[in-house]
Amino acid sequence: MTWKHPSSPATKKFKVQQSATKVMATVFLDSRGMILLDILPKGESVNADRYCETLDRLRLAVRRKRPGLLRSGVVLQHDNATPHMAKRTKE
Repeated sequence: MTWKHPSSPATKKFKVQQSATKVMATVFLDSRGMILLDILPKGESVNADRYCETLDRLRLAVRRKRPGLLRSGVVLQHDNATPHMAKRTKE
């Protein structure tokens, strides 16, 4: 409900449009740039199995693009999201 003066013009109602589809992307970087960009297909969600597949792809990308990186150590910064904390992911 809108309060207005009786002589004010009628309020316009705008058509509602669907918003753009959301895209989930996981990006792995180092000091030289992007190592891997993983875009989740529409309709899929991240679970432990999907996240482990992404980590396997990261391992292959690092071997191919930055071979010395695995010897010098890799640090992944995770939050407490369920796929990050799953037993399979930690293994």
